Amino acid sequence: MNDFISSLNEWYALHALSQTMLDLAHSGQWDELIEQEVKYVQLVEAIANNPIAQSSQRSQEEAKALLDMILANENQIKGLLNSRLSELRDLIDQSGRQKSLNNTYGFLSGNVLTPSDLNQ
Repeated sequence: MNDFISSLNEWYALHALSQTMLDLAHSGQWDELIEQEVKYVQLVEAIANNPIAQSSQRSQEEAKALLDMILANENQIKGLLNSRLSELRDLIDQSGRQKSLNNTYGFLSGNVLTPSDLNQ
């Protein structure tokens, strides 16, 4: 029975951590989210090494409900991470265009173009 309680406590801890990670993603605290990811993976590994043994129907349903909530949180986090990735791609593209413009106009700065320059 102690192993079952220990396993179920790990599932509750994983759910709480996934909720924390979702809150961090919603608030844009990406560095903190990544720090929590390490703890999340370690907890998943601990759960994998200490599975919930066959026990009462009620306990199985409780574990399944926790798993469903954890997976829902993961899906939301993935969606938020994909949105953030898209934002970062846009910023990188914008930075590249800005650099190109700066190089082009920087090359021309200090040069005065006259109509005769255009005919050559």
